[in-house]
Amino acid sequence: MKRFRFTFLAICMLLTWLGINDLVLQLRNPEPLDIELIDLSTEKPPQEWLKVSGGYLDLIKGINMSGTIEIDSFLIPLVEDRNIQHPRVWIETRQPEIIRLLTTYYFKLDDDQKRAAYLKEHQKEFFPEVTITGLTADNLIAEANRNKLLELLSSKDIETGEDILFISEGKKPNRWRGPAFLLLSLIGVAKFIFWSKKSQTK
Repeated sequence: MKRFRFTFLAICMLLTWLGINDLVLQLRNPEPLDIELIDLSTEKPPQEWLKVSGGYLDLIKGINMSGTIEIDSFLIPLVEDRNIQHPRVWIETRQPEIIRLLTTYYFKLDDDQKRAAYLKEHQKEFFPEVTITGLTADNLIAEANRNKLLELLSSKDIETGEDILFISEGKKPNRWRGPAFLLLSLIGVAKFIFWSKKSQTK
């Protein structure tokens, strides 16, 4: 019973840590920061929630994140022009239109001639100018996800480094998760104290 109580307390402490991290993330990111892509190439953004303009998605260099034909997300470089050899900013996207285009290109066309014709027909769609709003993987909770994305790029022989920036399109700070974690942890700590006092009384 004593071991169970301390395991329960450890879970409460974990919830406290997660809740505090979420609250700090929210305080740093009241609104998405408007920033140009060219500025991201020279400096680290001051916050995680970004609205990035002035860039193009290079779909032909996109990477299937699932590794199967059942695709639900792609990792795509966001670049200033086609000549960028080592993109610094990568977008994790689940846009249905992008998934449809790349699924057709890679899996539904039989040969290079058909792929070339399809690429020519949809040239603008394969290199669209975009404004991306999303959350970077630079906070403590997302660090494990960032490491997995770096491993994915390395497995494709793509140059990586500490300056690589990943942005999950459409994601934003969760306003309720942090307070919910802290409330659960407080309830748990109160329960732990109650059990401890009850055990001492016995």
